Amino acid sequence: ISVSMRTVDLNVSGEQISLELEQLSTGQRMFNSSCVQCHLDGGSKTNPDVDLSTDTLASATPSRNNLESLVDYLHHPTTYDGLRSLAEFHPSTENSDLFPRMKSLAEDDLRAIAGYILAEPNIIGDQWAGGKPKR
Repeated sequence: ISVSMRTVDLNVSGEQISLELEQLSTGQRMFNSSCVQCHLDGGSKTNPDVDLSTDTLASATPSRNNLESLVDYLHHPTTYDGLRSLAEFHPSTENSDLFPRMKSLAEDDLRAIAGYILAEPNIIGDQWAGGKPKR
C-alpha cells in the first residue's frame, strides 16, 4: 500500500499524517472486531444515511474527516448535527460500562481505528461506504 494511500488528514488545520503499515493493519483488525457489526464496508446499519464515507464524515458537525476529530468521536459520540450525545447508543470511551470492549482500547488503538476508517476509501475506493464519491 503506497504512502499516498496511507496519508490522511490529521486535524482541521489540514495537517496530514502517513500511517505506518502496522498501524493500518492494527486499525483494520480492531475495526473488524469492534465496529464491523454496524459498519460493514463503511456503511451504517443503524442509519444508512450516515455512513463512513469521506463526504459524510466531512459534512458532520463538527466534521469528522480527520484523525483527531474521529478519535474525539470515539471518546464522545454525538448526533450528525453535533447537538446531542450518542454515548448511550454508540460505543465510546465515555460510556465504556455500556460497551465493555471500549475499556480495553488505548489512545493508540483509537487512532489506528480512525486512521483505518479514513484511509480505507483511498485503498479500496468505491467498495467503501457504498461507493459514495470521495471529496
